[in-house]
Amino acid sequence: MLTAKQHELIRFIQTRLEETGISPSFEEMKEALDLKSKSGVHRLISALEERGFIRRLPNRARALEVLKQPEDVNTLAPRAPAAASPANDIVARTAQPPAARPAPANDVIEIPLHGRIAAGAPIEALEGHSTLPVPAALLGAGEHYALEVSGDSMVEAGIFDGDFALVKRTDTARDGEIVVALVRNEEATLKYLRREGGKIRLDPANAAYEPQIYEPHEVIVQGKLAGLLRRYH
Repeated sequence: MLTAKQHELIRFIQTRLEETGISPSFEEMKEALDLKSKSGVHRLISALEERGFIRRLPNRARALEVLKQPEDVNTLAPRAPAAASPANDIVARTAQPPAARPAPANDVIEIPLHGRIAAGAPIEALEGHSTLPVPAALLGAGEHYALEVSGDSMVEAGIFDGDFALVKRTDTARDGEIVVALVRNEEATLKYLRREGGKIRLDPANAAYEPQIYEPHEVIVQGKLAGLLRRYH
Protein backbone atom coordinates (compact mmCIF):
# COMPACT_ATOMS: atom_id res chain seq x y z
CA MET A 1 0.00 0.00 0.00
CA LEU A 2 1.38 3.39 -0.99
CA THR A 3 0.93 6.63 0.89
CA ALA A 4 -0.85 9.56 -0.72
CA LYS A 5 2.48 11.33 -1.31
CA GLN A 6 3.97 8.22 -2.92
CA HIS A 7 0.94 8.00 -5.24
CA GLU A 8 1.31 11.68 -6.07
CA LEU A 9 5.02 11.40 -6.80
CA ILE A 10 4.84 8.35 -9.08
CA ARG A 11 2.04 9.92 -11.10
CA PHE A 12 4.00 13.19 -11.41
CA ILE A 13 7.08 11.30 -12.61
CA GLN A 14 5.02 9.32 -15.15
CA THR A 15 3.31 12.46 -16.46
CA ARG A 16 6.63 14.27 -16.88
CA LEU A 17 8.15 11.26 -18.68
CA GLU A 18 5.18 11.13 -21.06
CA GLU A 19 5.37 14.88 -21.74
CA THR A 20 9.13 15.40 -22.07
CA GLY A 21 10.83 12.01 -22.03
CA ILE A 22 12.97 13.21 -19.09
CA SER A 23 12.33 12.49 -15.44
CA PRO A 24 11.85 15.58 -13.24
CA SER A 25 14.63 16.99 -11.07
CA PHE A 26 14.58 16.71 -7.28
CA GLU A 27 13.75 20.43 -7.11
CA GLU A 28 10.77 20.00 -9.47
CA MET A 29 9.50 17.02 -7.48
CA LYS A 30 9.92 18.94 -4.20
CA GLU A 31 7.85 21.86 -5.55
CA ALA A 32 5.19 19.64 -7.15
CA LEU A 33 4.59 17.80 -3.87
CA ASP A 34 4.94 20.92 -1.71
CA LEU A 35 7.73 19.38 0.36
CA LYS A 36 10.12 21.38 2.52
CA SER A 37 13.34 19.67 1.41
CA LYS A 38 14.82 17.44 -1.27
CA SER A 39 15.60 14.81 1.35
CA GLY A 40 11.84 14.21 1.59
CA VAL A 41 11.81 13.52 -2.16
CA HIS A 42 14.69 11.09 -1.75
CA ARG A 43 12.82 9.16 0.94
CA LEU A 44 9.75 8.84 -1.29
CA ILE A 45 11.85 7.68 -4.24
CA SER A 46 13.67 5.13 -2.09
CA ALA A 47 10.35 3.77 -0.80
CA LEU A 48 8.93 3.46 -4.33
CA GLU A 49 12.14 1.78 -5.50
CA GLU A 50 12.03 -0.73 -2.65
CA ARG A 51 8.45 -1.63 -3.57
CA GLY A 52 9.33 -2.13 -7.24
CA PHE A 53 7.37 0.81 -8.66
CA ILE A 54 10.34 2.75 -10.05
CA ARG A 55 13.96 2.12 -10.96
CA ARG A 56 16.94 4.46 -11.00
CA LEU A 57 18.96 4.06 -14.19
CA PRO A 58 22.71 3.74 -13.47
CA ASN A 59 25.24 6.47 -14.28
CA ARG A 60 22.56 9.09 -14.94
CA ALA A 61 21.74 11.67 -12.28
CA ARG A 62 18.11 12.35 -13.27
CA ALA A 63 17.06 9.06 -14.87
CA LEU A 64 14.02 7.35 -13.33
CA GLU A 65 11.93 4.62 -14.94
CA VAL A 66 8.38 3.82 -13.85
CA LEU A 67 8.06 0.02 -13.73
CA LYS A 68 4.42 -0.15 -12.68
CA GLN A 69 1.60 2.09 -11.57
CA PRO A 70 -0.27 1.67 -8.28
CA GLU A 71 -3.82 0.40 -8.48
CA ASP A 72 -6.21 3.26 -9.16
CA VAL A 73 -7.83 3.29 -5.74
CA ASN A 74 -8.36 6.00 -3.20
CA THR A 75 -6.12 4.85 -0.37
CA LEU A 76 -7.50 7.56 1.88
CA ALA A 77 -11.16 6.52 1.60
CA PRO A 78 -12.43 4.63 4.65
CA ARG A 79 -13.59 1.07 4.12
CA ALA A 80 -17.11 -0.01 5.05
CA PRO A 81 -17.02 -1.66 8.47
CA ALA A 82 -17.34 -5.44 8.45
CA ALA A 83 -19.99 -7.20 10.48
CA ALA A 84 -18.88 -7.48 14.07
CA SER A 85 -17.64 -10.92 14.97
CA PRO A 86 -14.56 -12.38 16.66
CA ALA A 87 -13.35 -13.80 13.32
CA ASN A 88 -13.77 -10.48 11.52
CA ASP A 89 -12.00 -8.71 14.36
CA ILE A 90 -8.98 -10.99 13.96
CA VAL A 91 -8.90 -10.39 10.19
CA ALA A 92 -9.14 -6.63 10.67
CA ARG A 93 -6.23 -6.62 13.07
CA THR A 94 -3.96 -8.84 10.97
CA ALA A 95 -4.76 -6.98 7.74
CA GLN A 96 -3.41 -3.67 9.03
CA PRO A 97 -0.33 -2.45 7.10
CA PRO A 98 2.96 -2.70 8.99
CA ALA A 99 4.16 0.39 10.80
CA ALA A 100 6.24 2.67 8.62
CA ARG A 101 9.96 2.19 9.05
CA PRO A 102 11.98 5.18 10.24
CA ALA A 103 13.52 7.23 7.46
CA PRO A 104 17.10 6.22 6.68
CA ALA A 105 19.84 8.44 8.03
CA ASN A 106 21.98 8.16 4.90
CA ASP A 107 19.88 10.26 2.51
CA VAL A 108 21.76 11.60 -0.47
CA ILE A 109 20.94 14.89 -2.19
CA GLU A 110 22.33 15.98 -5.56
CA ILE A 111 23.49 19.59 -5.57
CA PRO A 112 24.85 21.66 -8.50
CA LEU A 113 28.59 21.34 -9.14
CA HIS A 114 29.84 24.69 -10.46
CA GLY A 115 33.38 23.98 -11.59
CA ARG A 116 36.60 24.83 -9.75
CA ILE A 117 37.49 27.48 -7.21
CA ALA A 118 40.93 28.66 -6.15
CA ALA A 119 42.46 28.12 -2.77
CA GLY A 120 45.44 30.19 -3.90
CA ALA A 121 45.42 32.92 -6.52
CA PRO A 122 41.84 33.56 -7.67
CA ILE A 123 40.61 31.58 -10.67
CA GLU A 124 37.28 31.58 -12.41
CA ALA A 125 34.49 29.57 -10.81
CA LEU A 126 32.85 27.99 -13.83
CA GLU A 127 29.09 27.61 -14.07
CA GLY A 128 28.17 24.10 -15.15
CA HIS A 129 25.34 21.61 -15.37
CA SER A 130 26.91 18.77 -13.37
CA THR A 131 25.68 17.62 -9.99
CA LEU A 132 27.38 16.09 -6.98
CA PRO A 133 25.68 13.52 -4.69
CA VAL A 134 26.09 14.66 -1.07
CA PRO A 135 24.95 13.06 2.20
CA ALA A 136 22.06 15.15 3.47
CA ALA A 137 23.58 15.13 6.96
CA LEU A 138 26.39 17.40 5.71
CA LEU A 139 23.96 20.11 4.65
CA GLY A 140 21.73 22.29 6.76
CA ALA A 141 18.83 24.46 5.70
CA GLY A 142 19.10 26.64 2.63
CA GLU A 143 20.33 26.30 -0.96
CA HIS A 144 23.72 24.70 -1.54
CA TYR A 145 26.15 24.10 -4.38
CA ALA A 146 29.57 22.49 -4.71
CA LEU A 147 32.94 23.67 -6.06
CA GLU A 148 36.10 21.68 -6.66
CA VAL A 149 39.06 23.19 -4.79
CA SER A 150 42.23 24.04 -6.70
CA GLY A 151 45.39 25.05 -4.84
CA ASP A 152 46.86 24.80 -1.36
CA SER A 153 46.27 28.13 0.31
CA MET A 154 43.69 26.68 2.75
CA VAL A 155 45.56 23.54 3.83
CA GLU A 156 45.91 24.71 7.44
CA ALA A 157 42.10 24.78 7.59
CA GLY A 158 42.02 21.17 6.35
CA ILE A 159 41.02 22.11 2.79
CA PHE A 160 43.15 20.44 0.13
CA ASP A 161 43.53 20.50 -3.64
CA GLY A 162 40.86 18.27 -5.19
CA ASP A 163 38.42 18.52 -2.27
CA PHE A 164 34.82 19.47 -2.96
CA ALA A 165 33.69 22.54 -1.04
CA LEU A 166 30.00 22.39 -0.09
CA VAL A 167 28.77 25.96 -0.08
CA LYS A 168 25.61 27.49 1.35
CA ARG A 169 24.43 30.21 -1.01
CA THR A 170 24.37 33.59 0.76
CA ASP A 171 25.55 37.13 0.15
CA THR A 172 26.43 37.88 3.76
CA ALA A 173 29.03 36.47 6.15
CA ARG A 174 30.60 37.29 9.50
CA ASP A 175 34.26 38.03 10.05
CA GLY A 176 36.29 34.85 10.32
CA GLU A 177 34.00 32.69 8.19
CA ILE A 178 35.32 30.86 5.12
CA VAL A 179 33.54 32.24 2.08
CA VAL A 180 33.37 32.03 -1.68
CA ALA A 181 34.34 35.56 -2.68
CA LEU A 182 33.86 36.89 -6.20
CA VAL A 183 36.70 39.34 -6.79
CA ARG A 184 36.22 42.27 -9.19
CA ASN A 185 33.28 40.47 -10.72
CA GLU A 186 35.65 38.11 -12.55
CA GLU A 187 37.33 35.56 -10.33
CA ALA A 188 36.32 33.53 -7.31
CA THR A 189 38.39 32.33 -4.39
CA LEU A 190 37.89 30.44 -1.13
CA LYS A 191 39.25 32.39 1.86
CA TYR A 192 38.60 33.63 5.39
CA LEU A 193 36.68 36.90 5.24
CA ARG A 194 37.74 39.81 7.44
CA ARG A 195 36.87 43.51 7.45
CA GLU A 196 39.68 45.83 8.45
CA GLY A 197 40.08 49.59 8.17
CA GLY A 198 37.30 50.00 5.63
CA LYS A 199 38.81 47.26 3.44
CA ILE A 200 37.99 43.62 2.78
CA ARG A 201 40.78 41.20 3.62
CA LEU A 202 40.73 37.66 2.27
CA ASP A 203 43.02 35.54 4.43
CA PRO A 204 44.58 32.23 3.37
CA ALA A 205 45.20 29.36 5.76
CA ASN A 206 48.77 28.78 4.64
CA ALA A 207 51.75 30.74 5.94
CA ALA A 208 53.28 30.71 2.44
CA TYR A 209 50.53 33.03 1.16
CA GLU A 210 49.84 36.71 1.89
CA PRO A 211 46.38 38.12 2.65
CA GLN A 212 44.58 39.77 -0.27
CA ILE A 213 43.28 43.30 0.37
CA TYR A 214 40.41 44.80 -1.66
CA GLU A 215 38.00 47.71 -1.63
CA PRO A 216 34.53 46.67 -0.38
CA HIS A 217 32.95 47.13 -3.81
CA GLU A 218 35.50 44.75 -5.35
CA VAL A 219 34.36 41.71 -3.34
CA ILE A 220 30.98 39.98 -3.46
CA VAL A 221 30.23 37.11 -1.08
CA GLN A 222 28.59 34.27 -3.03
CA GLY A 223 28.37 31.72 -0.24
CA LYS A 224 30.02 30.36 2.85
CA LEU A 225 31.59 26.98 3.49
CA ALA A 226 29.16 24.41 4.89
CA GLY A 227 31.20 21.22 4.53
CA LEU A 228 33.80 19.25 2.55
CA LEU A 229 33.88 16.05 0.56
CA ARG A 230 37.11 14.24 -0.24
CA ARG A 231 37.76 11.37 -2.60
CA TYR A 232 40.54 8.89 -1.89
CA HIS A 233 42.10 7.24 -4.91
